[in-house]
Amino acid sequence: MAHSRGVFPQIPGRSAIMSARPEILEGIPFFQTLDGDERAAVASLMKEARFTAGATVFREKEPGGVLYVIKGGKVELSVTGEDGAKVVVDVLEPGEFFGEMSLLDGGGRSTSATATEDVEAYSLSREEFLGLMRRRADVALDVMAALARRFRKTDELLRRRVPNPNEVADERETFGERVADGVARFGGSWAFIFFFGGVLLTWVAINTILIRSAGKEPFDPYPFILLNLFLSMLAAIQAPVIMMSQNRQDSRDRIRSELDYQVNLKAELEIMQLHEKFDRLREELLERGRGRSAS
Repeated sequence: MAHSRGVFPQIPGRSAIMSARPEILEGIPFFQTLDGDERAAVASLMKEARFTAGATVFREKEPGGVLYVIKGGKVELSVTGEDGAKVVVDVLEPGEFFGEMSLLDGGGRSTSATATEDVEAYSLSREEFLGLMRRRADVALDVMAALARRFRKTDELLRRRVPNPNEVADERETFGERVADGVARFGGSWAFIFFFGGVLLTWVAINTILIRSAGKEPFDPYPFILLNLFLSMLAAIQAPVIMMSQNRQDSRDRIRSELDYQVNLKAELEIMQLHEKFDRLREELLERGRGRSAS
């Protein structure tokens, strides 16, 4: 399992170098609700694991059963979309944890985990974790509280991390595209209609009334051929500029659709994972309660 994944030394599940120290768990949000004795009990079961940069910790749909808590380094969580493309779900830093879903339900991995840096982590097997929860129901309740806290954090991150599609489009636009947007915006406004109407009326008035009343020949007599030439030139220039702006609006719509897809995918994954975690914890507590009733 480990030789092809850059793990040094080989430490799958329980085979480890050393146990975690309880004080290390104090700074990890997942274990902050536990008291000192509970943290000591969990720390005694956790083992050290290390992964080199670029190593695959586990792959999507692989058999799970081990929780990892990051002591140092970063881990990238990703899934493979329906089109085969890689979608990064999250990048975890020291103090964060991953793999807890398969720890609770014993199913396959819902994401792939890759070390983006050299990673030091502590691992906890499913058998040890569930045994601890059966012995101490308060640990299970604290874990549920930690998962609820993580759900709130994920929801908040989703709200803050969703980029504004208009801002994304503005960052990508060129000077020519900004000019095209400005021309299209002005050409489709009442200001343009009033301005252009005023120019036409002034042009016609000058060539039909003012110049003739002064006894001079108009520079563009009826049927205003010069004016028609200017209007044709303006239409020839304005039409492609407006089409350029419409193409930019299409690009904005595509960006908005891509962002909506990414947000919906991330939200769906997180919600599904959290629902399964809570369901599994509830089942464990109910089983423990039935066992006590039977005894």
